[in-house]
Amino acid sequence: MQISTSETGSKGQYTATLDGHVGEMTYSRASPKLIIIDHTGVANELRGKGVGQALAAHAVEEARKGGWKIVPLCPFFKAQALRHAEWADLISG
Repeated sequence: MQISTSETGSKGQYTATLDGHVGEMTYSRASPKLIIIDHTGVANELRGKGVGQALAAHAVEEARKGGWKIVPLCPFFKAQALRHAEWADLISG
């Protein structure tokens, strides 16, 4: 699975591509050290294949590298954050 990042102004997106189908996680940059993850969407063909989880893990990895926190507005990401106690230091709000 390939995950790419794109950012335009304060809006950003992580995109995962698998078997020709796409999943995405969108975010807004509230400040240089804070992002708000607001949406996760995965094509029906990718459901159950761990794409959403891979996007969430990628967001956490990027936050660790960049030294920022995440506000989990997206219900999917919020649920993932609750399942991963090791992410607690990055979760804000």
